[in-house]
Amino acid sequence: MNGPVAEIRTAVRRFLDEVRPDAVTVAVSGGADSLALAACVGRFVPGASAVIVDHQLQLGSGDVALRAARQCAEFGLVAHVEAVEVSGPGGPEAAARKARYAALRPASGVVLLGHTLDDQAETVLLGLGRGSGPRSIAGMRAFDPPWGRPLLGVSRAATRAFCAEQGIEVWEDPHNSDPSFTRVRLRSEVLPLLEDVLQGGVASSLARTAAQLREDCDALDSLAAAFGGDCCAVDDIAELPVALRRRVLRSWLIDEGVPELSDSHLRRVDALVSEWRGQGGVWLPGGFVVRRAHGRLVVEPES
Repeated sequence: MNGPVAEIRTAVRRFLDEVRPDAVTVAVSGGADSLALAACVGRFVPGASAVIVDHQLQLGSGDVALRAARQCAEFGLVAHVEAVEVSGPGGPEAAARKARYAALRPASGVVLLGHTLDDQAETVLLGLGRGSGPRSIAGMRAFDPPWGRPLLGVSRAATRAFCAEQGIEVWEDPHNSDPSFTRVRLRSEVLPLLEDVLQGGVASSLARTAAQLREDCDALDSLAAAFGGDCCAVDDIAELPVALRRRVLRSWLIDEGVPELSDSHLRRVDALVSEWRGQGGVWLPGGFVVRRAHGRLVVEPES
């Protein structure tokens, strides 16, 4: 068998053989990517389950979720619908993502997500546009426990072709064509333009760049973890290469409970070491502030 069916089945089988999870759940939206993934898992993993998250943001979303659950049951998966309430800061996309991942997080095993090569390319472009550092540009990992992404090397066109060949009816999320969402405009305007200007292969090139950056980030993270000095002592960390020093600082701040550190946050903290002019403290998310005093860095709750 050749073509998209063989490509996707091979990708899923390879992931499962490498990870060997003790339990498998598939996150299903009703779109082509997640349905193609669910169909393969149902074929390969007896007793696997599927979770369909109903964000309750669109009229009839419950019906869409129930239809996807019935399809998953036909694939041989134990399927159920999880309704969530979407609220909180960061806009509707961020709030929906937070609610979805909270509903999907398993007690054990892995949750497989239908992210594709195209999703990876969009993620890299978003990171580039936001200037949020190498971690963001490094994109998504194929396996980031408990999340698994077997289709990261497979195009969105392949998942659509898979569903067409297998006679699987696909739901088209209207949000995926709404230009008010940044990712939609990347998908429908920016990437096609780049493909035209650069004569194809852009999504694959972006994914390769992400993979190279992940390898570099992993190596630097390992070196930072092995740092044997005092991460709060300016003299100990001042002579470290800047990329390594910022990772040491990041690890220290995370251990201290500082959430959601960005590249700009780290650069400002690093300036207390590398560009010290007697400046005041650096305010960080979560109500923390970092100050330099007597040759040491101190992180404390904002007073």
